[in-house]
Amino acid sequence: MKRISERGDRRAFGTLFEFFGPRLKSYLLRMGADDAQAEEIVQDVMLTVWRKAGQFDPEQASVSTWIFRIARNRQIDLFRRASKPDLSPEEPMLQPAPEQAPFESLSQAQLEAEVRDKLTILPPEQLELLKAAFYDGMSHAEIADRFSLPLGTVKSRIRLAFDKLRGVLSRE
Repeated sequence: MKRISERGDRRAFGTLFEFFGPRLKSYLLRMGADDAQAEEIVQDVMLTVWRKAGQFDPEQASVSTWIFRIARNRQIDLFRRASKPDLSPEEPMLQPAPEQAPFESLSQAQLEAEVRDKLTILPPEQLELLKAAFYDGMSHAEIADRFSLPLGTVKSRIRLAFDKLRGVLSRE
């Protein structure tokens, strides 16, 4: 390694490549890379070894440990890149919400005010759970823990509150 880092000795590098190339490829294949990926990673790792040979510290690790660690990290990087889905800028979920016409936003505001007003007709035990779910963003399980209630009771009270609100709002 010293001859590679200090003198750029191509012959020493060739010997290193001949020794570690097949071993790296076999290791990468066992780690789940396909044949083409393993070849590509081996090439990339050995290029890194050539470029960064001066950074190798024999007191920290052996040459093989250093090289195999580089290979492992490259394979992990490749896996992470492959597992991230490519998002299309045309993806509907990434598009901003369409602007509402003035009358629609007024209708929405009126509906929200009406719902807030009708919340007062709910029994306190239903209102309390509904607020925890929608204002505090808690899950039903979290609400059950917080209020020391069975999960089924939480779900029933929230459903009853919705039914009551739906009935009152649909009549108007």
